[in-house]
Amino acid sequence: QGNMAFAGKYEFESDENYDEFVKKIGLPSDKVELGRNCKIVTEVAQNGNDFTWTQHFPGGRTTTNSFTIDKEADMETMGGKKFKATVKMEGGKIVAEFPNYRHTAEISGGKLVEISTCSGVVYKRTSKKIA
Repeated sequence: QGNMAFAGKYEFESDENYDEFVKKIGLPSDKVELGRNCKIVTEVAQNGNDFTWTQHFPGGRTTTNSFTIDKEADMETMGGKKFKATVKMEGGKIVAEFPNYRHTAEISGGKLVEISTCSGVVYKRTSKKIA
């Protein structure tokens, strides 16, 4: 897999359990609609253990989280809440504990697969590599 496996640009392809998950994490309804089947483009820059993870939303809004594996970083949630987290690498997966959910990301079959779990609800988002 190599350490640079994540670098690239990925476009939303499909997701599972979106509505159930965003209700669990308490996302406001206006944000729920914005995110549904949203062609989010995720751009990942990686330099060793340093990552810059940017999500481009239709309409020009972007969210960027920069972090270093195993070091505490300032992060932002889907709903725009700021928090501190230490991102880990477990068996080729990036793992982050958000305030009310656990998020993992991995490259599987050339796709970016992100899984968020909250109170037993598993939200899975798959994005295909476009650059």
